[in-house]
Amino acid sequence: MVMNRLEDSPSAQSRIVIVGAGYAGYHCARHLERRLPREAAEVVIVSPADYMPYMSLLPQVGAGTVDPRHIAVSLSATLRRTRHLPGHAVDVDFANRSLTVAGPDGQRRELAWQRLVLTPGSVSRTLPLRGILEQAKGFNNIAEALYLRDHVLGQMELADASDDPAQRQARCTFVVAGAGTTGTEVAAQGHLFTRAALRRYPRIRPDELRWLLVDHAPAILPELDPRLAGSALRILRRRGLDVRLNTSIEEVTGSQVRLSDGTAVPTRTLVWAVGVTPGPLTQALGLDTIKGRIVVDEFLTVPGHPNVFAAGDAAAAPDLTRPGELTAMTAQHAQRQGKAAARNIAATFGHGTRKPYQHRDLGSVVDLGGWQAVANPLHVPVSGPLASLITRGYHLYALPANRLRVATDWLNDIIEHRQFVQLGLIPNQYSSLTAAEHTDIYYQTNGQPLDRQRQASTT
Repeated sequence: MVMNRLEDSPSAQSRIVIVGAGYAGYHCARHLERRLPREAAEVVIVSPADYMPYMSLLPQVGAGTVDPRHIAVSLSATLRRTRHLPGHAVDVDFANRSLTVAGPDGQRRELAWQRLVLTPGSVSRTLPLRGILEQAKGFNNIAEALYLRDHVLGQMELADASDDPAQRQARCTFVVAGAGTTGTEVAAQGHLFTRAALRRYPRIRPDELRWLLVDHAPAILPELDPRLAGSALRILRRRGLDVRLNTSIEEVTGSQVRLSDGTAVPTRTLVWAVGVTPGPLTQALGLDTIKGRIVVDEFLTVPGHPNVFAAGDAAAAPDLTRPGELTAMTAQHAQRQGKAAARNIAATFGHGTRKPYQHRDLGSVVDLGGWQAVANPLHVPVSGPLASLITRGYHLYALPANRLRVATDWLNDIIEHRQFVQLGLIPNQYSSLTAAEHTDIYYQTNGQPLDRQRQASTT
């Protein structure tokens, strides 16, 4: 293993290093540029990608409605004073204020910092069920969305070419686990996508196409008002989706999914959308955590480390609007926590005053595809075409760049038929949850699994 020490610039003594370029990390860097003079500090963002993915539109990427490039917000184009260091942060030395970065070239580098912001985001939450890691398709980044789109089209092509009724049915059956916002949108958008694709595969009958949405909870979209969740459920079932509530996945093989209600569903596709959990880095740092999330105070500072901040899904930030609870792991909180962390970091440099993070929920939007959506802006429940307009308007407002491109994608989807082609960009061997979400990189520092490294360091 090669270890290099990055050359320190003249501003290294006032360097702010941000780990991760998701919602929290990106907006932290963006607001640091606005709050700090250029000479006050150097801002460095460590991320394997040179963009911030606008995850809220990921289901539309998977359904071919939005071009994947258009939800990728370029760091270099929108963060003019922030230096991007490509790679994964794999270790932090808090005593010496240095960060270890595993670069795409295979080298590991040490980066000094004066302020550190931990925003590594989250990965798919898995359960100890047989076959999940090997068979399930994740939906937590652009690569997984593109792979799923190719996979679905590939299954339809194989079904169209087959004369075996059982095989055709299995390949045309798609199961989505998890009926939260992501899972519900994936099922809704995916169903419309495959229905539209039927004209390309004339040998597939409409009744052979089947989508199942499975969740152990008694209702879909638990984060929404029950009236809106009920409206969404009626829309999905009216379209023909099979929604199984109070039902969980028990086993997955390459040919079927076994459910807790005793049903064995022949399928080649299980989309795993049961939620997210903080990435492995949070467990490798030796910091106090709550359910994997780094403990922070109301100012998003890590206790005992006044120069270290954490925000977004990786931070167990107290919810001051609900004493005793933590903020939810949502894009809305991540974006606003990134901004709050920037404000409090700037205050440590003498620019402004720090304030505790406090944010009231402004509502949620769920795009069900076509002209159907449910939303509760400012907690006013809306459904149908009006909710669809509100939902798209919100996304255009929240998207930091590429608004015209996304709006044009939506317009093109109305006036033109979307394309149904497999791009083949993501090889099958990189489609598993571990490989696609890079959770295995933290297990390779000393050639041992992470838990063994932690045990060795405490004995």
